[in-house]
Amino acid sequence: MENLKIGIIGIGNMGSAHANCIARGEIEGMKLWAVCDIDKTKIAEFKKIYPDVNSYSDFNQLLKDKNLDAVIIAVPHPLHSKMAIKAFENGLNVLLEKPADISVSKVQLLNKAAKETGKVFSMMFNQRTHPLFCKAREIVNSGKLGELKRVNWVVTNWYRTQHYYDSGDWRATWAGEGGGVLLNQAPHNLDLLQWICGMPESVVGFCDVARYHNIEVEDDVTIYLKYKNGATGTFITSTGEFPGTNRLEIIGEFGKIVLENNLLKWWQLNESERDFCYKSNKSFAAIDYDYSEYKNEDSESGHKGILQNFANAILFGEELIARGEEGINELTISNAAYLSEWLCNKEIKLPMDNKKFDKLLNAKIKSSAFESKNDSVKLTENYKERWQVNW
Repeated sequence: MENLKIGIIGIGNMGSAHANCIARGEIEGMKLWAVCDIDKTKIAEFKKIYPDVNSYSDFNQLLKDKNLDAVIIAVPHPLHSKMAIKAFENGLNVLLEKPADISVSKVQLLNKAAKETGKVFSMMFNQRTHPLFCKAREIVNSGKLGELKRVNWVVTNWYRTQHYYDSGDWRATWAGEGGGVLLNQAPHNLDLLQWICGMPESVVGFCDVARYHNIEVEDDVTIYLKYKNGATGTFITSTGEFPGTNRLEIIGEFGKIVLENNLLKWWQLNESERDFCYKSNKSFAAIDYDYSEYKNEDSESGHKGILQNFANAILFGEELIARGEEGINELTISNAAYLSEWLCNKEIKLPMDNKKFDKLLNAKIKSSAFESKNDSVKLTENYKERWQVNW
């Protein structure tokens, strides 16, 4: 079978990294056929390196290219679902950068379009390829932790300077990006949280705007989660702490697992804590347990792993690592956290009131200071280390 002909919409940091990866032949079954960007300077620079790749400044024109098999969409967040839906309408398979969009209601329409066309739809949740997160999910899903009691994730090593936020006119604005740390850095972690532990029943969000930077969106967040079985969770993230922490702790009826410093630690109780609690004749007792460690000796396949899986899904029917429809889950958590903050930290039951959220979000967008200047970004040759799991 011939290689899939791939079009990439948006060749900024992420898009150009994907383009270079595919153009160099690093993904089996893929051929870079076309790129698209409204910045003609980027297109010109890209054509110097790959003169045989077709180029467009209008994504609608790229979608009309009858040779294409699939597109990768790597544009500002508010354009994600709009462009993906258009791609599906043109009979194309879609790999979408995170987040799926900025509001759940828009992603619901996207998922509907994907289902109706039957095309392959994947999300670029590259951290799902990390062996330790896969191991954590395996342990939880196997039932070896028993009933979930609590999950805590402190991921504050997303440190960013003011220069970072000033480097693109769309960054850290409601109109340009649709949010702050929850929409840009934390989607990977929120996705992993629900991928491993399932979706919560309700959310309370504390989203501090401009706590550490001169921006109009949040850069420091604490989310309180409640699950159907009574378990609770906290998710803490920030771009204003250094040195940061990346520690995930999951506690269940039969012990706990902790992921930190590229190591998974597992305390596996020999009996249920709930049973032991009520049958023990001691006030201060310890439960016997087995302890084990799993250190990741292999680097995550990351973005390349998702790209290869996307190609294999189209060509051979391989199961997707990150189904596109699942992009709505992490966005549901972040949307609910925003709504909670805007309603004086009210507990938001899921599914949430999407109409109320959209109304309040649109008000933020209307008052946003964002003005598109079409700032040029240098093409990215390789995937940056900061895009991988940072322990």
